[in-house]
Amino acid sequence: MEKKTARLTILIDPEKKKALETLCQQQDLTPSQVVRQLIRDYLQKHGVEYTTQTTLSRPKGGTN
Repeated sequence: MEKKTARLTILIDPEKKKALETLCQQQDLTPSQVVRQLIRDYLQKHGVEYTTQTTLSRPKGGTN
């Protein structure tokens, strides 16, 4: 789990922001949680490793 945070400012269409906030509220999530998960998924998809990466977020592979 990350210990420090850094600010990332994004510009988004107001209607998309409103729709995201509504959906997040229905799912009991914050928009920040959703964006952080999207970033983790994107990094994983492209095979990017980083120091705060947990074993739960790494791609599954190998033998069981």
